[in-house]
Amino acid sequence: MANATTANPAMMSGASSERIAPRRLVAFLIMVFGMFMSILDIQVVSASLTDIQAGLSASSSEVSWVQTSYLIAEVIAIPLSGFLSRALGTRLLFAISAAGFTVASFLCGFASTIEEMIVWRAIQGFLGAGMIPTVFASAYTVFPRSKFYIVGPIIGLVATLAPTIGPTVGGFITDAMSWHWLFFINIVPGIGITVGVLMLVDFDQPNFALLNRLDWFGLIAMAGFLGSLEYVLEEGPQYEWLQDTSVAIFAWICGISAIAFFYRVLTVEEPIVDIRAFADRNFGIGCLISFCVGIGLYGLTYIYPRYLSEVRGYSALMIGQTMFVSGITMFLMAPVVGRLMQRVDLRLIIAFGLVTFAMGSYQMTWITREYDFYELLLPQILRGIGMMCAMVPTNTIALGTLPPDRVKNASGLFNLTRNCGGAVGLAIINQVLNDRTDLHISRLQDRVTWGNADAVQTLNQFTQRLQGLGDSGLMALKQLSQIVHRQAVVMSYGDVFFMLTLFYLGLSLLVLVLKKPAAPSSEPAH
Repeated sequence: MANATTANPAMMSGASSERIAPRRLVAFLIMVFGMFMSILDIQVVSASLTDIQAGLSASSSEVSWVQTSYLIAEVIAIPLSGFLSRALGTRLLFAISAAGFTVASFLCGFASTIEEMIVWRAIQGFLGAGMIPTVFASAYTVFPRSKFYIVGPIIGLVATLAPTIGPTVGGFITDAMSWHWLFFINIVPGIGITVGVLMLVDFDQPNFALLNRLDWFGLIAMAGFLGSLEYVLEEGPQYEWLQDTSVAIFAWICGISAIAFFYRVLTVEEPIVDIRAFADRNFGIGCLISFCVGIGLYGLTYIYPRYLSEVRGYSALMIGQTMFVSGITMFLMAPVVGRLMQRVDLRLIIAFGLVTFAMGSYQMTWITREYDFYELLLPQILRGIGMMCAMVPTNTIALGTLPPDRVKNASGLFNLTRNCGGAVGLAIINQVLNDRTDLHISRLQDRVTWGNADAVQTLNQFTQRLQGLGDSGLMALKQLSQIVHRQAVVMSYGDVFFMLTLFYLGLSLLVLVLKKPAAPSSEPAH
């Protein structure tokens, strides 16, 4: 009896170290919702750009900057957040980010010109970006490592779900109200998040003395490097890369700034970003996998809506409804992945996720212009399963095995790699679509000749149908040309999916290089 009594305090101590304080959990969930809003706003406008274009009387090239300006600003701010988090503390940095994001959203909703919209979107992206890596860092420093199977799926779900359902949410809001509400809808939650963080977050203490050691030269070099890189990747595919003067200029700025940035961070005493975290094998390879997952995450969130709009002629709302399948799958997979992480080697889960994603892409290599909701159902389910299985364990392997004092800085770098992967992926996908469409048009036109009986029969049918509507022969040729072009576009989508299939099958072999992570301990990371 005495032995049992003696053992009891130790058991209670172990149980208390395992327990997550309710206040801390609520504070973390509030922060997660802030991160969700910030990531969601990257893609929430994608299905509604034509409505914004009409509302602001902008050209198609101008309205694309509603998304581009946000991305450029976000990419610059994400790595900076590690330094600011140490200087200002999690509570103050997150509150400033949430409040600034909310004010910028309000101003975006009231923008009356495209120039105003671009400026406010850039400010919205820059301020909102601080919320993303701060949540990742908090997840892996505040909670006991034995609880990573709970917090890991939460942030993994948000990081993958938010951009995936962005077009869905945007389509519903624009259809039900107007494009202005894409921004106004952030205001009430933004105020709630700001107040909640100020009241509840007590994870760490600020070190304001660090602000006096802010490396302004390194910051300017980093902004020039990452901002120019994002611009080149966004604009390059549509303007023939370096053949366009502005793209060439920004490519030079990117190269020079990159040299200055890497020299500075390797030589200055207090670098703006500590890139030496990449020396940790699991963190470095985890970032590489995150970069490659970003290609699929943002690439397919772009390519599915584009196919449905271009080929199927879907509205923003219909695109959103079709894309919702991946979002539901990710949501349902989050607790499953959390349980698997307790029982299965994380490297095996990552490999399974990458192979599953490749299988989903392979299903789409046979795409035709008849592919509709049901043809896209299985590929989207496989995509959702693959994304969650690849992303969540990668987060834990990359950040969960680092010493706590390095996580804040490393979190910014880790999230930067995912966003850069998305930018690189979009550039490659656009380039492949352009090149392969041209190739398929050339090949199809070689086959659509007077010697091809099917082509002649189709042309005659069009001519007969258009009799009495003008030059029926010329109109029939135009219709046939449109069919050839559409078929070439569909074939180029198949080529992109085949490329992604091979890419992710190859990437799955990279997990062999990862070191097996240690079993989680019950000690809090801080």
